[in-house]
Amino acid sequence: MDKNTKPKVVKEATILDALIPIVILVCLLCSSVYWYGSDSSYGPNQIALIFAMFIASAVGIKNGYTWKEIEEGIVSGISLSLGAILILLAVGALIGSWMLSGTVPTLIYYGLELLNPSLFYTATCLICAVVAMSIGSSWTTAATVGVALMGVANGMGMSEAIAAGAAVSGAYFGDKISPLSETTNLAPAIAGTNLFEHIQYMLWTVVPSIVLTLILFTFLGFNSSQESSAQSILDMQNLLASEFNLGIHLLIPLLVLLGLALKKVPAFPAVSIGAILGGIWAAVFQPEVVQDFATDGRDGIVASITVVWTALYAGVNFSTQSDVLNDLLSRGGMSSMLNTIWLIMCALTFGAVLEKVGLLKRIVSAILVGAKSAGDMISRTILTCFATNVITADQYMAIVMPGRMYKNEYEKRGLHQLNLSRSLEDGGTLTSPLIPWNTCGAYMSGVLGVSALDYLFYAFFNLINPVLAIVYAYLGIKILRVPMPAYAESAINKG
Repeated sequence: MDKNTKPKVVKEATILDALIPIVILVCLLCSSVYWYGSDSSYGPNQIALIFAMFIASAVGIKNGYTWKEIEEGIVSGISLSLGAILILLAVGALIGSWMLSGTVPTLIYYGLELLNPSLFYTATCLICAVVAMSIGSSWTTAATVGVALMGVANGMGMSEAIAAGAAVSGAYFGDKISPLSETTNLAPAIAGTNLFEHIQYMLWTVVPSIVLTLILFTFLGFNSSQESSAQSILDMQNLLASEFNLGIHLLIPLLVLLGLALKKVPAFPAVSIGAILGGIWAAVFQPEVVQDFATDGRDGIVASITVVWTALYAGVNFSTQSDVLNDLLSRGGMSSMLNTIWLIMCALTFGAVLEKVGLLKRIVSAILVGAKSAGDMISRTILTCFATNVITADQYMAIVMPGRMYKNEYEKRGLHQLNLSRSLEDGGTLTSPLIPWNTCGAYMSGVLGVSALDYLFYAFFNLINPVLAIVYAYLGIKILRVPMPAYAESAINKG
């Protein structure tokens, strides 16, 4: 080194340094939600994240970091999402092929069979759970089957607030245990865990929560008046039967995917195999549907190949006599995941800069003062996710930011990253529809026609699950541990 060259000096970030980009991001995201509403996640939030990233970079440069160092941190941070991006693209392809093959319509058809007028709230929760599990989207479930069930509730003279709470509870339960869900893929990607192991580990909290939820809805439905028929649901079943050749055999692609998951086959190849199998099933068992999608007069094998190929990358767009059914079935394709990937990359870019220039470490150290037990860590993670939902009004931010904040801390404290990925879902995804100004709360309120403040206390699953997760943590139930580094154990004991 040249004797005249001064050694590089990097100042430690202050709490004010850490708060500046956070406060600016919160203001930008609040403005985004105010001006763009439920469309804020389709571009405006991404711009807010990139702008806040540059503010964080400026703070880092002030403290002695170079842009090259920050850029290296960004590249490293984005690389963490590459596995999730591949899985999301495969999930998009799978949704498109399963819609075309009749696999998803068959699941929906049999799910609607669960509707029993004497147990309407319970049935609503179960139906939405089955549909959300099959398509991996709580939003689409609420906007289609949920809307239909709200119409039935209105016709029966039942409480729309309770029905909306049942729809939200079922939709989010199904979403959480579906390997097709974007957030269910995002949480393990951020925490560094396997998708299927993440889902299996979540079952310890989501299954007891949904059981308690169903008991409560059954109790509430005992004295409800149920005089009119569920004609709108029957109409949807008839439409599904008229559009597809339905049958149990169409569930084989799902069983294959579940079998691969049980065999612990990595998510990307497993989901890809499921997508390809769905395409084959479409060509073999839905020739009329495939022919309807064929263009340029193609028929036979060429038509089947091109239609399935299109479904894998662009999804399907049905045109039946029912707008509700069209909205339910018209989705999928790799291209449908591009906006989610865009948002994930922008969020990870912001988080990577915070981490690189020491701002994330400064925030975490302030939050974790006095935290020693697993219960302290998990409860603070869940509360941080909830607070992020309240402040940033976006469920993706409520997963990505706390995930980046706590990932290293879990490792230092000997807690398996599955504890983190589950906590991100318990506190981030599940609390988002409970907040009226959150994009999820605004969306659910808009499509179901019931204010989030009205259905809030009836979305039992979303309320019970985070609380149960915290109770589990303090009681030491299903808390996975790994060997703790000696230096970390010593530091925690001293603290």
